[in-house]
Amino acid sequence: MEDASREGWYTPLLYGCRILLNLMQQFLTVTLPLLASVTTSTTLLPQMFPPPPVSDPPPFSIIQEGTTSKTAIREVAPEKSKEKRLICKGCNENENIALDYFQDIGIKDKNALATIMGNIRQESTFLPNVCEGGNRTNYRNCYGGYGLIQWTSTNRYYGLGDFAKRYGGSPSSLQTQLRYLTTEVQWKQIEDRMKKGGRSIYSYMDTTYSWIGWGIHGARTSYAHDYANRLIQVEV
Repeated sequence: MEDASREGWYTPLLYGCRILLNLMQQFLTVTLPLLASVTTSTTLLPQMFPPPPVSDPPPFSIIQEGTTSKTAIREVAPEKSKEKRLICKGCNENENIALDYFQDIGIKDKNALATIMGNIRQESTFLPNVCEGGNRTNYRNCYGGYGLIQWTSTNRYYGLGDFAKRYGGSPSSLQTQLRYLTTEVQWKQIEDRMKKGGRSIYSYMDTTYSWIGWGIHGARTSYAHDYANRLIQVEV
Protein backbone atom coordinates (compact mmCIF):
# COMPACT_ATOMS: atom_id res chain seq x y z
CA MET A 1 0.00 0.00 0.00
CA GLU A 2 2.79 2.38 0.81
CA ASP A 3 4.49 1.71 -2.51
CA ALA A 4 1.29 2.11 -4.44
CA SER A 5 0.53 5.44 -2.85
CA ARG A 6 4.04 6.68 -3.44
CA GLU A 7 3.82 5.71 -7.08
CA GLY A 8 0.47 7.42 -7.37
CA TRP A 9 2.05 10.63 -6.04
CA TYR A 10 4.96 11.14 -8.36
CA THR A 11 3.53 9.61 -11.51
CA PRO A 12 1.65 12.80 -12.45
CA LEU A 13 4.79 14.83 -11.67
CA LEU A 14 6.92 12.78 -13.98
CA TYR A 15 4.31 13.03 -16.65
CA GLY A 16 4.22 16.82 -16.32
CA CYS A 17 8.02 17.07 -16.54
CA ARG A 18 8.00 14.99 -19.67
CA ILE A 19 5.45 17.31 -21.24
CA LEU A 20 7.55 20.36 -20.25
CA LEU A 21 10.71 18.87 -21.79
CA ASN A 22 8.84 18.18 -25.00
CA LEU A 23 7.59 21.75 -25.16
CA MET A 24 11.10 23.12 -24.52
CA GLN A 25 12.51 20.88 -27.27
CA GLN A 26 9.88 22.11 -29.72
CA PHE A 27 10.55 25.72 -28.73
CA LEU A 28 14.28 25.39 -29.27
CA THR A 29 13.74 23.59 -32.55
CA VAL A 30 11.77 26.56 -33.86
CA THR A 31 13.69 29.39 -32.15
CA LEU A 32 17.31 28.50 -33.00
CA PRO A 33 16.83 28.62 -36.79
CA LEU A 34 15.02 31.94 -36.42
CA LEU A 35 17.89 33.40 -34.40
CA ALA A 36 20.37 32.16 -36.98
CA SER A 37 18.39 33.79 -39.79
CA VAL A 38 18.17 37.07 -37.88
CA THR A 39 21.97 37.09 -37.35
CA THR A 40 22.58 36.35 -41.01
CA SER A 41 20.15 39.04 -42.14
CA THR A 42 21.82 41.55 -39.80
CA THR A 43 25.21 40.97 -41.45
CA LEU A 44 23.57 41.52 -44.82
CA LEU A 45 22.03 44.86 -43.86
CA PRO A 46 24.81 46.99 -45.43
CA GLN A 47 24.27 45.15 -48.70
CA MET A 48 20.52 45.44 -48.49
CA PHE A 49 20.78 49.14 -47.68
CA PRO A 50 23.95 50.41 -49.42
CA PRO A 51 25.21 53.94 -48.66
CA PRO A 52 24.04 56.73 -50.96
CA PRO A 53 26.19 57.17 -54.06
CA VAL A 54 28.95 59.82 -54.00
CA SER A 55 27.78 62.90 -55.81
CA ASP A 56 29.62 64.10 -58.89
CA PRO A 57 32.14 66.95 -58.51
CA PRO A 58 30.68 70.43 -58.85
CA PRO A 59 30.37 71.73 -62.40
CA PHE A 60 33.00 74.43 -61.93
CA SER A 61 35.75 71.89 -61.25
CA ILE A 62 34.89 70.06 -64.46
CA ILE A 63 35.09 73.34 -66.36
CA GLN A 64 38.46 74.19 -64.87
CA GLU A 65 40.03 70.82 -65.61
CA GLY A 66 38.40 70.04 -68.92
CA THR A 67 40.42 70.16 -72.13
CA THR A 68 37.60 71.91 -73.96
CA SER A 69 37.60 74.78 -71.49
CA LYS A 70 41.34 75.36 -71.81
CA THR A 71 41.10 75.31 -75.57
CA ALA A 72 38.28 77.85 -75.48
CA ILE A 73 40.34 80.17 -73.30
CA ARG A 74 43.23 80.03 -75.73
CA GLU A 75 40.91 80.73 -78.63
CA VAL A 76 39.32 83.83 -77.14
CA ALA A 77 42.55 85.29 -75.70
CA PRO A 78 43.50 88.28 -77.86
CA GLU A 79 46.87 88.17 -79.49
CA LYS A 80 49.30 90.88 -78.55
CA SER A 81 49.73 93.07 -81.58
CA LYS A 82 53.28 93.74 -82.63
CA GLU A 83 54.54 97.29 -82.73
CA LYS A 84 57.21 98.77 -84.95
CA ARG A 85 59.79 100.69 -82.96
CA LEU A 86 63.24 102.11 -83.52
CA ILE A 87 66.20 100.88 -81.53
CA CYS A 88 69.67 102.40 -81.53
CA LYS A 89 72.45 100.04 -82.50
CA GLY A 90 75.50 100.58 -80.29
CA CYS A 91 73.82 103.18 -78.05
CA ASN A 92 74.26 103.20 -74.28
CA GLU A 93 71.50 102.76 -71.71
CA ASN A 94 70.69 106.45 -71.30
CA GLU A 95 70.45 106.95 -75.05
CA ASN A 96 68.05 104.01 -75.38
CA ILE A 97 65.91 105.21 -72.47
CA ALA A 98 65.58 108.63 -74.09
CA LEU A 99 64.84 107.07 -77.49
CA ASP A 100 62.05 104.96 -76.00
CA TYR A 101 60.64 107.93 -74.10
CA PHE A 102 60.29 110.15 -77.17
CA GLN A 103 58.70 107.33 -79.14
CA ASP A 104 56.25 106.75 -76.29
CA ILE A 105 55.03 110.35 -76.47
CA GLY A 106 54.34 110.00 -80.20
CA ILE A 107 57.49 110.89 -82.15
CA LYS A 108 58.02 108.12 -84.71
CA ASP A 109 60.03 109.65 -87.56
CA LYS A 110 63.65 108.47 -87.62
CA ASN A 111 65.08 111.89 -88.58
CA ALA A 112 63.02 113.65 -85.91
CA LEU A 113 64.26 111.26 -83.23
CA ALA A 114 67.82 111.47 -84.49
CA THR A 115 67.67 115.29 -84.36
CA ILE A 116 66.45 115.30 -80.75
CA MET A 117 69.15 112.85 -79.74
CA GLY A 118 71.84 114.78 -81.60
CA ASN A 119 70.95 117.92 -79.65
CA ILE A 120 70.97 116.13 -76.29
CA ARG A 121 74.30 114.53 -77.06
CA GLN A 122 75.81 117.90 -77.91
CA GLU A 123 74.46 119.47 -74.73
CA SER A 124 75.20 116.76 -72.15
CA THR A 125 76.23 113.45 -73.78
CA PHE A 126 73.06 112.12 -72.09
CA LEU A 127 74.43 112.68 -68.58
CA PRO A 128 71.63 114.14 -66.42
CA ASN A 129 73.96 115.23 -63.61
CA VAL A 130 76.48 117.14 -65.70
CA CYS A 131 77.04 120.83 -65.04
CA GLU A 132 78.23 123.37 -67.59
CA GLY A 133 81.91 122.77 -68.23
CA GLY A 134 81.67 118.99 -67.78
CA ASN A 135 81.64 118.69 -64.00
CA ARG A 136 79.30 115.96 -62.74
CA THR A 137 77.52 117.15 -59.64
CA ASN A 138 74.24 117.38 -57.77
CA TYR A 139 71.53 119.71 -59.07
CA ARG A 140 71.94 122.18 -56.15
CA ASN A 141 75.70 122.42 -56.61
CA CYS A 142 75.69 123.53 -60.25
CA TYR A 143 76.19 127.17 -61.20
CA GLY A 144 75.46 127.36 -64.92
CA GLY A 145 73.73 125.10 -67.39
CA TYR A 146 72.62 121.79 -65.92
CA GLY A 147 71.29 118.46 -67.09
CA LEU A 148 70.30 116.89 -70.40
CA ILE A 149 69.82 120.13 -72.33
CA GLN A 150 71.87 122.36 -70.00
CA TRP A 151 69.07 124.39 -68.49
CA THR A 152 70.72 127.76 -67.89
CA SER A 153 68.17 130.56 -67.55
CA THR A 154 66.84 131.10 -64.04
CA ASN A 155 63.22 130.18 -64.76
CA ARG A 156 64.12 126.97 -66.61
CA TYR A 157 66.80 125.88 -64.13
CA TYR A 158 64.61 126.39 -61.06
CA GLY A 159 61.66 125.03 -62.99
CA LEU A 160 63.43 121.65 -63.01
CA GLY A 161 63.78 121.69 -59.23
CA ASP A 162 60.16 122.74 -58.71
CA PHE A 163 58.95 120.00 -61.07
CA ALA A 164 60.92 117.31 -59.20
CA LYS A 165 59.56 118.54 -55.87
CA ARG A 166 55.97 118.64 -57.13
CA TYR A 167 55.83 115.32 -58.97
CA GLY A 168 58.50 113.31 -57.18
CA GLY A 169 61.91 112.19 -58.32
CA SER A 170 65.36 113.67 -58.28
CA PRO A 171 66.16 116.71 -60.45
CA SER A 172 69.45 114.96 -61.21
CA SER A 173 67.81 111.79 -62.62
CA LEU A 174 67.33 110.99 -66.28
CA GLN A 175 63.64 110.07 -65.94
CA THR A 176 62.73 113.27 -64.09
CA GLN A 177 64.52 115.45 -66.61
CA LEU A 178 62.88 113.73 -69.59
CA ARG A 179 59.47 114.31 -68.05
CA TYR A 180 60.26 117.93 -67.22
CA LEU A 181 61.70 118.55 -70.68
CA THR A 182 58.42 117.67 -72.40
CA THR A 183 56.32 119.86 -70.10
CA GLU A 184 58.22 123.06 -70.81
CA VAL A 185 56.62 125.75 -72.95
CA GLN A 186 59.62 125.69 -75.28
CA TRP A 187 59.04 122.02 -76.04
CA LYS A 188 55.27 122.32 -76.37
CA GLN A 189 55.79 124.93 -79.09
CA ILE A 190 57.60 122.44 -81.33
CA GLU A 191 56.09 119.09 -80.30
CA ASP A 192 53.46 118.86 -83.03
CA ARG A 193 56.01 119.69 -85.72
CA MET A 194 58.40 117.04 -84.40
CA LYS A 195 55.59 114.47 -84.59
CA LYS A 196 55.07 115.11 -88.31
CA GLY A 197 57.19 112.74 -90.35
CA GLY A 198 58.89 112.93 -93.72
CA ARG A 199 61.26 115.83 -93.14
CA SER A 200 65.03 116.11 -93.35
CA ILE A 201 67.39 116.37 -90.38
CA TYR A 202 68.20 119.96 -91.31
CA SER A 203 64.49 120.82 -91.31
CA TYR A 204 63.99 119.23 -87.89
CA MET A 205 67.14 120.93 -86.64
CA ASP A 206 65.76 124.34 -87.54
CA THR A 207 62.61 123.48 -85.61
CA THR A 208 64.59 122.63 -82.48
CA TYR A 209 66.31 126.01 -82.38
CA SER A 210 63.60 127.62 -80.28
CA TRP A 211 63.65 124.62 -77.93
CA ILE A 212 67.40 124.39 -77.30
CA GLY A 213 68.56 127.87 -78.29
CA TRP A 214 71.72 126.66 -79.99
CA GLY A 215 73.99 129.14 -81.79
CA ILE A 216 75.27 127.08 -84.74
CA HIS A 217 74.58 123.63 -86.08
CA GLY A 218 78.08 122.47 -85.22
CA ALA A 219 78.53 118.89 -84.04
CA ARG A 220 74.89 118.47 -83.10
CA THR A 221 73.92 118.05 -86.74
CA SER A 222 76.70 115.50 -87.31
CA TYR A 223 75.51 113.62 -84.24
CA ALA A 224 71.97 113.63 -85.61
CA HIS A 225 73.12 112.06 -88.89
CA ASP A 226 75.08 109.48 -86.95
CA TYR A 227 72.01 108.52 -84.93
CA ALA A 228 69.90 108.31 -88.08
CA ASN A 229 72.32 105.71 -89.44
CA ARG A 230 72.14 103.68 -86.22
CA LEU A 231 68.38 103.70 -85.71
CA ILE A 232 66.92 100.37 -86.81
CA GLN A 233 63.25 99.50 -87.04
CA VAL A 234 62.16 96.27 -85.32
CA GLU A 235 58.89 94.64 -84.31
CA VAL A 236 58.36 94.21 -80.57
